[in-house]
Amino acid sequence: MIFGTLASCSKFVKIQKSKDYDYKLAKADEYFSNKKYRFAQQLYEELFPVFKGTQKFEDLYYKYAYCFYYDEFYRDAENLFKGYLEVFPNSTKAEEVDYMRAYCFYQLSPKLELEQVNTLKAMGMMQTFINTHPGSERNKEATEIIDKCREKLEMKEYRGAELYYNLGEFRAAAIAFSTLLNNYPESASGEKYKLMVVKAYYKFAKLSILDKQEERFEKVVSEYEDFVDRYPESKFLSEAESLSIQSQNQIKAIKNEQTSSSSKR
Repeated sequence: MIFGTLASCSKFVKIQKSKDYDYKLAKADEYFSNKKYRFAQQLYEELFPVFKGTQKFEDLYYKYAYCFYYDEFYRDAENLFKGYLEVFPNSTKAEEVDYMRAYCFYQLSPKLELEQVNTLKAMGMMQTFINTHPGSERNKEATEIIDKCREKLEMKEYRGAELYYNLGEFRAAAIAFSTLLNNYPESASGEKYKLMVVKAYYKFAKLSILDKQEERFEKVVSEYEDFVDRYPESKFLSEAESLSIQSQNQIKAIKNEQTSSSSKR
């Protein structure tokens, strides 16, 4: 294994030293075809100034960019795809390269816990691709990627709202779930988010000081009514209704207590 690696490196060095640039390019293409992208990339890079301005330069640039993509250096690949489009805007490969540039941002989309800047960029770039190439066969996949990115962003936002709830920050949780529902009104989980708004406001009201409870229980009832308007057939309706009834009972109890206190004065 070691001998084979040394032999490969020795052969590569000889190719690098060659002054026969057509031979060197052919070997770079051979490395590329054999998925030895690191070797191909080095040779292409050395040949850039040699073939720049010639008919062979476009294919060289194209494969050079892909070397970085296949070796998972997506930032470099994106930058090179961008450069390719600037140099060869009318290329027959322009649509493909434009798509790959957007796809690099999708590949750079990080784990859910991290900042989703590249996820947002991927969505924006894919939408721009669709707008720029309305008849492209890649538009179906571009749309699917936008949907996946959107689902990822929705899940991240959901986890943030859920964390507030689990930490007992109920007012913040209610606002976060409301924002989540507003941001993703067509979500399949919409009725679940709305239920969490009702639950969070109910818990917030329960923990409030007496002077604030009435208006906060009224907020629960108001959110329940909005829940019914939005999701009249929801499987969560009975749970939300129970919280509304409990809130109305709490409001009555508070008012009775206030009436009783007034009569004693």
